[in-house]
Amino acid sequence: MRILGINAVFHDPAAALIVDGEIVAAAEEERFSRRKHGKRPVPFSTWELPEQSARWCLEQAGIGADELDAVGYSYDPGLVDHSLGGLDQHSEQIRTDYARRAPAFLRAALPGLDPAIVRFVRHHVAHAASTALAAPLGDSAVLVADGRGESQSYLAGEYRDGKFVELAAQRLPHSLGLMYEDLTQHLGFERSSDEYKVMALASYGTPRFLDEFRELLYTTGDGEFRTEEVPWENFAPVGSGGDFGREHADLTATVQRRLEDVLLELITWLHEQTGRRHLTLAGGIALNCVANTRLYDEGPFDDIWVQPAAGDSGTALGAALQLASELGEPVTPMPGADLGREWSDSELESILRTANLRYTRSDDVAADVARALADDGIVAWFQGRAEFGPRALGHRSLLAHPGRSANLERLNDVKGREQFRPVAPMVLADRASEIFSRGPLPSPYMLFVHDVAERWRDRIPAVTHVDGTARVQTVDAADNPLLARMLAEFDRHTGLPVVINTSLNTAGRPMVDSPRDALECFGSAPIDLLAIGSFLVRR
Repeated sequence: MRILGINAVFHDPAAALIVDGEIVAAAEEERFSRRKHGKRPVPFSTWELPEQSARWCLEQAGIGADELDAVGYSYDPGLVDHSLGGLDQHSEQIRTDYARRAPAFLRAALPGLDPAIVRFVRHHVAHAASTALAAPLGDSAVLVADGRGESQSYLAGEYRDGKFVELAAQRLPHSLGLMYEDLTQHLGFERSSDEYKVMALASYGTPRFLDEFRELLYTTGDGEFRTEEVPWENFAPVGSGGDFGREHADLTATVQRRLEDVLLELITWLHEQTGRRHLTLAGGIALNCVANTRLYDEGPFDDIWVQPAAGDSGTALGAALQLASELGEPVTPMPGADLGREWSDSELESILRTANLRYTRSDDVAADVARALADDGIVAWFQGRAEFGPRALGHRSLLAHPGRSANLERLNDVKGREQFRPVAPMVLADRASEIFSRGPLPSPYMLFVHDVAERWRDRIPAVTHVDGTARVQTVDAADNPLLARMLAEFDRHTGLPVVINTSLNTAGRPMVDSPRDALECFGSAPIDLLAIGSFLVRR
């Protein structure tokens, strides 16, 4: 059975394809269009479909749109209640109308597609399926929290024999995600885009407004919660997105802590209802790796698995997985996040020749890159299939030496972003436990934070955040032998089994996806070495 999943309603449009229960391909439209987040999350953009990523998914499987058995669209316009707060009251009807027309829009975008096979999948159910059905855990409890879906912002339940059972949901206007977006906007950042900056800024503050926020954000004891209207300027003036005062950091720290408290209460209730050992998470809130670690440390579940594409892009995969489950198709767990495009060495060499660049073919790209990093070079690493989701996981990464404290500022300058932003460590999986504690290990998708051991903080200062933590990605040689060999070689040169890993892009641009993207990034930023397939391009 061939099932295409589509996310197109809010932001991060994406497509994913499942063939006979196997996840064949998944990609975000921004990687093709080079528009950050694909489009703006406004009602009148709902007609925009992930056309390029959908066509690529079909090409990857070698099938045409006329050969699809079903298409899952991760939004059900029939569930929208226009009387609720939390909606765009001026133009929400446009979003609903465009979503209803999605089958016809898809027929126009993908010639040969039968609009009768398009099925609407409830937004939060698509999120739930994206994590619970993709996780290697079997049946699990599942919690989804984000800004909003059709008329809800949160869903909790469990999967029993592959079928979703709903236990609680939260109707709008109450929304954890919308409150966090409001804070993002109040600080002068872009909402539905820059929430990860808020999480980083929170580490610099003290949650001194907690008493007030316990009245503004609280659970109700039945698996739901309430978010009251926040008088943001009572706590801190409107921010500029640049320089921040102590009150901005303290407000951010307060909201972050209160969010964690509420999530912890919600998963405790969910565990009481289900008795499950495993919890799976999705929705934009699940990208809050600080909160994820606290849920893992203090929560009642033995294991927590987070969908790497936990934001809206992941609902494309979830819609396809949910339809597969409903149609009786056994689903294989997600093999990894590297579900996007790749190029062979022969294709890469042809592109380098066309670009008229000097390059060399490496006999051992892992060893050559390790030496360049040991010499304090900044390396663009372009290898294998692109990642699905917002994290660079060693396929489209920017690498540097973690032992040089100046490399944090250096990389933020290279990327053109705020200096309070941290960079992450990539570490050999079998060495991770001696350096990092708290939070689950292994952690292959960079979705939790870990404490850096005291004796290591001075050795890897560039990846140790101001609060002594780091957002870790573990690398297993069985899953990514080339990357693991590079780390082992770097360890041999420096005594450090850790390398800085941040996304291969510059501020405001999507992550590099194609060879052309890599060459443009390399040409526009002070990067010392591009390792692209078996080839090396030097500055």
